[in-house]
Amino acid sequence: MLEKVKLYAQLVKFEHTIFAVPFVLAAVFIVEKGLPPLDKVFWILTAAVAGRTAGMAFNRFFDLPFDRLNPRSKNWVSVTGAVKAGEILALAVISSAVLVFSAYQLNKLAFYLSPVAIALLIIYPLGKRFTDFVHLILGAVYFIIPIAVSVALKGSIEPSTVFLGLGMAFWVAGFDIFYALQDIEFDRKVGVHSIPARFGVKKAIMFARIFHILTLIFLILTGVYAQLGYIYFAGLFVLAGFLLYEHSLIKENDLSKINVAFFTVNGYVSILYMVFVIADIYF
Repeated sequence: MLEKVKLYAQLVKFEHTIFAVPFVLAAVFIVEKGLPPLDKVFWILTAAVAGRTAGMAFNRFFDLPFDRLNPRSKNWVSVTGAVKAGEILALAVISSAVLVFSAYQLNKLAFYLSPVAIALLIIYPLGKRFTDFVHLILGAVYFIIPIAVSVALKGSIEPSTVFLGLGMAFWVAGFDIFYALQDIEFDRKVGVHSIPARFGVKKAIMFARIFHILTLIFLILTGVYAQLGYIYFAGLFVLAGFLLYEHSLIKENDLSKINVAFFTVNGYVSILYMVFVIADIYF
């Protein structure tokens, strides 16, 4: 049983939950201006983890025809058969059900809107088949996260969470472009759509830079509308430094440091953002 759990964790790259959860908690503190009742925090985090798990499982399930052909993914548990296609789909469906149940525990509006999140999780992997701007579909998934937090806690949408959602959307779309650089030739060969496959490495890097500039602009607006203080805005300078470092690692003629930029730097960005938000609110 434990071995199976480990396989499922590998399947959905559970450790990468670190990209989303700190932003979820940051949104909680921004909306509540502190820590809400712990039962609400529990159901919000359960919904977030379930949603991410469902998204990764749907992605692995729909991408199986491509992953079986891609040398980079030949050892993935979904490709080797360690986790069967039926199991992947079952995990996606069960995780989606947990998301809906968690939303029901929060309030009726969150429950009624939960299918929107699931729809986006399904559209993203399918989007690779018809749009070069599929990264923005993934961005849309992250856009609704802080808005969902606001609905869960207040039953309405706080303006600051819209700007936070836009910041998160362009942040994740930017680093998803970097991730897609690894498969640019493969994607062109098999017909997978992406900004790198359509526009090439140089222009793809420019798209990512523009997206991350927009990220910082929207995070500034988040602070303004949430009436956050100097700790928050000082923290944004630190985050800007991390984003600059991330972009310094990706060069048109040297893509060897994509994994460092994608996994390590973005993990720090999400955690530090949460830390600066909480520190600003409490101090």
